[in-house]
Amino acid sequence: MSGWSTYDIPDQGGRTAVVTGANSGLGYVTARELARKGARVVLACRSEARGRAAVELLRDEVPGSDVELRVLDLGDLASVREFAAGLPYERVDLLVNNAGVMAMPYGTTVDGFETQFGVNHLGHFALTGLLLPALLATPGARVVTVSSFAHLLGNIDIHDLNSERRYRRWTAYGRAKTANLLFTHEFARRLEATGADVVAAAAHPGYAATNLQTAGPRAEGRRVAERLMELGNRVIAQPAEAGALPALYAATAPGVRPDSFTGPSFAMWRGAPAPSRRAPWTLDDRASAALWAESERLTGVSYEGLKGA
Repeated sequence: MSGWSTYDIPDQGGRTAVVTGANSGLGYVTARELARKGARVVLACRSEARGRAAVELLRDEVPGSDVELRVLDLGDLASVREFAAGLPYERVDLLVNNAGVMAMPYGTTVDGFETQFGVNHLGHFALTGLLLPALLATPGARVVTVSSFAHLLGNIDIHDLNSERRYRRWTAYGRAKTANLLFTHEFARRLEATGADVVAAAAHPGYAATNLQTAGPRAEGRRVAERLMELGNRVIAQPAEAGALPALYAATAPGVRPDSFTGPSFAMWRGAPAPSRRAPWTLDDRASAALWAESERLTGVSYEGLKGA
């Protein structure tokens, strides 16, 4: 894995990939590099205008690439269902659950879930479940869910998943990123129990310069915080091209293990992809099963054909 870069991505010709949040940052880089290696890539974006601009840019950067835009709002389960129902492909080789929000002021999704939990976890849980038939029909398919080293900020509270008792933006973000890892853990267990030829893995970008850091402060009008985040992006963070490498590794490298967690090699911060530290609570079978059951109940999406572990 040492020194792994986009040059090491195997040929993706004939494969279909879906990348959420692909209009900018890590998602755009992920979509672009998969397309560069020959994959047909669906850019799943909330904003049609920004998504169209991303498709145009990608086609300029990778002439002849096979890319398309499909609108997906992970904060609206009706949009998630519409996206899954409208995807015309019977096979999906790769799903990269990349989109997310970070440290936002308290708010709720269309369906009434706390925004960070609803978008970062429940939206992707529902999307993956709805695309499960296409994934199961594709030998060697992979689902890569992008978490964060910020999952170390807190475990989920199964009795208060929507942070209704007390909302603290960074704690809620950490819990949502923990939920991503618990989802991957339980998904991998269930795939193994079923004997399915699908790998569920997770990755994180370390500290990468994207618009994720500034969106929260901007939404609240906290200009000093926004400028500090911008400064951190310029001075400390690694570029999005480097931040996308762990997810690209998990998505394409040979021999990626189920329930693995890939991140930057240096202090979970920057560097080439490497196995990453994860909190012990993200490997708790009881917690992952409980979150899975609640996620099915809240979203109304059941993973048909997948045995419980």
